[in-house]
Amino acid sequence: MWILEPGAELIISNTAWQVQSCLPHLGQVTLVDEDGETWKASVGELIHRADCRPSTRTRADLPAANRGRQPKSMDDLTPGQRTIVLLRMEHLREVETGFRNGHALAALPHEPRPQYDPDTTTLTQRRLAKMDELRKAAAEAPVQAKTNGLHQVSMRTLIRWDTAQAKYGPIGVADDRWLREATGHKITSELREALYAVYEESQHRSRLTMRDKDFLIRQYIHETFNSEKSDDSDAPRVEIPSYDTLRAIWKDWFGSNGARQRYARSAAKAKAYATGWHIVVHRPGQVVALDSTVLPVKVLEDVFGDPVSVHLTLALDVYTRSIVAFRLSLVSDTSIDVAMVLRDMMMPLPMRPDWGEDMQWAYPGVPGTVVADFAGHEVAGLPFFAPETVTTDHGSVYRNHHLVEVQRVIKANIKPSRVLRPTDKQSVERTFGAIRSLLLAVLLGYQGTDTADRGVDPEADACLTVAEMEHLIATWIVTTWQNRRFGSYAPSWDPRGDHSPNSLFAAAMSQGGFALRIPPAELYYQLLPRHKVMIHGKRGVKIKNLWYDGEALDPYRGELSHRGGKNKNKYVIHRDPRDPCFVFFQDPNTHDWHTLRWTGLPEEGEVPAFSDARVREAMRELRKRGLAPKGDTELLPTLLELIGGNIPVEKWPSQLSKRQRTEHAREVAQAAAAASDRPKNAVKKEQPPQPAAVPSAQTDSPEGKVVPLRPKDRAQQVHDAVNSERRRRREAAVPDQLSTPPDLSERLRSSSLLALLDDDFDDDDSTIKASKAEEEASQ
Repeated sequence: MWILEPGAELIISNTAWQVQSCLPHLGQVTLVDEDGETWKASVGELIHRADCRPSTRTRADLPAANRGRQPKSMDDLTPGQRTIVLLRMEHLREVETGFRNGHALAALPHEPRPQYDPDTTTLTQRRLAKMDELRKAAAEAPVQAKTNGLHQVSMRTLIRWDTAQAKYGPIGVADDRWLREATGHKITSELREALYAVYEESQHRSRLTMRDKDFLIRQYIHETFNSEKSDDSDAPRVEIPSYDTLRAIWKDWFGSNGARQRYARSAAKAKAYATGWHIVVHRPGQVVALDSTVLPVKVLEDVFGDPVSVHLTLALDVYTRSIVAFRLSLVSDTSIDVAMVLRDMMMPLPMRPDWGEDMQWAYPGVPGTVVADFAGHEVAGLPFFAPETVTTDHGSVYRNHHLVEVQRVIKANIKPSRVLRPTDKQSVERTFGAIRSLLLAVLLGYQGTDTADRGVDPEADACLTVAEMEHLIATWIVTTWQNRRFGSYAPSWDPRGDHSPNSLFAAAMSQGGFALRIPPAELYYQLLPRHKVMIHGKRGVKIKNLWYDGEALDPYRGELSHRGGKNKNKYVIHRDPRDPCFVFFQDPNTHDWHTLRWTGLPEEGEVPAFSDARVREAMRELRKRGLAPKGDTELLPTLLELIGGNIPVEKWPSQLSKRQRTEHAREVAQAAAAASDRPKNAVKKEQPPQPAAVPSAQTDSPEGKVVPLRPKDRAQQVHDAVNSERRRRREAAVPDQLSTPPDLSERLRSSSLLALLDDDFDDDDSTIKASKAEEEASQ
């Protein structure tokens, strides 16, 4: 029933309106809202509005615990309060039926008692008898009666309990004071302002205790509000609660005071920018977590066989927990390594010679033969797809212009995780821990998680090369990780089912299909860093102090590219930083890719691998010597000397340090990685020489044993490259073929005065030739 008396509240279109006046004889009601706006309406109009209802805050027919809140229930009571409610219900049932359990079939031995017998007494008599009984019990045991709330039970109380329990159940007899409104502390606007002012100040200062903050709150209120007191009283204008109250308010509003200042400031900043939204990952490729770490196993580098540490870059699909791509690098990963990892997760993994049929593509929905036809090779059982969002950390390798261009090319979003929010990238972090415990911990050369847990000599225990470790991890991922049963990462639609990364990917294929998109070979060139340069008429293009040239530049020498914008009239050249021997040029007309070789490369022979750091070191050496090279042919000898350690060959084994050997091994590994990523037909168009093929521990040993390269062999390789380049330059200086000089006897006969004419010996020529033939036959 609606009560339209003044003061009653109605909710109309989710807006509170209070009844100001009601004229029943005219059927008119005057309403007013919180802003003071009045509205005159008829009772019939209000009753027939679907969006009009009485407010629960002013309904007198509701219990106090239900006004303005959700209805109360037995679950809101404590165990002691529930016991009191059940005791009151027993008294009410005895008053109504004469039995404590409410029915004669469950009567106790002494029931019904004469004063509660329903056959001989009325309901009013039974209520009066119950009132007298409870009052006598309260006089005998006042503490227990007061605890149960039965010390002041009257006839009206029994009637009220009986009506409430018939309407709301047992919760109706509960005391509304038990479920009073949880309003918290009454905070004035001045105190609220002081609390937030001190909170902002505490973010900038060093760590403060709650006592310090209590002092600052009182100081702020005293200087801001209580400095000017009223004339007729000396009492402060704003009352300040006690320390305990302020401490409870601070904990409710701002949390505990246990965080460090650095982390508290970052958490406050993240909270200020938080949107309150979260992403629900429900398909493969929606979110891919990318991270790098140092592999906790010492491995042997492939050049000298020294134990080194390598970096593991991992790409993990958050939905299926599949390791879709990984890379091992001797140096910390760079933007080009990250770009190649993103390319790897978009391409199917080829089968390796020692892998069996159980490791081939076996996902239902797309036959393996179809995938193999698209890829051009047999495909292993590892998911591949184009990522939508890639989550990384805040390293500089993920925050540069190159990665911005990469995400534009692959049409993905590379998003850094939030600061000090491990939930954004916890999946890949836990994957690193799982790989360590399941695989790496049982390998020789494992260093443990801490220096205190390290073995005697992990470097001496290392027996796997970088290539062998890469093959071992790839095999373990396809055979073990992809088929491993989930523990706590089961999908939301089947939390108790048995699932693995492969089964989840297969289920996703059956639910939403599979986009068989394999990127073309030219994606490698598009992911390389871009350089905007002009094409020189004779020398080609200059990138990073090196000149590159090729036949593909002939139609554009001395011409402008007609490109507009910031780099107008310049050409775009793509370059792989891991191998400066080559750059790549896309023809503006045909859009074909061409390889441009470094002009300092010799026509014959091979050059050891080098990096950008080695080029800069060579330029510094040339400036130190006072040279101003006019071409790269003068730069090559100095560069090769630096590659060789800049020391004599005979002194190499004794003077080349481990750090220098590691640097050379890293350059070789980077060049080998660039060569493996480059499309197979990328260099066949121009036919330039490949980088130096450095003997490794796998290729040089006929029996498969680890045979590390000696430093002397590396020095001899550099020495041969220098000699071949000098020989090429000497031959290029004299293009014509020189005639063979005559023998010494012919020179003497030509200048001797006693020599006879050739005609005198014509008759004896046949005799002389015959005698020479006999001598040759006898010999």
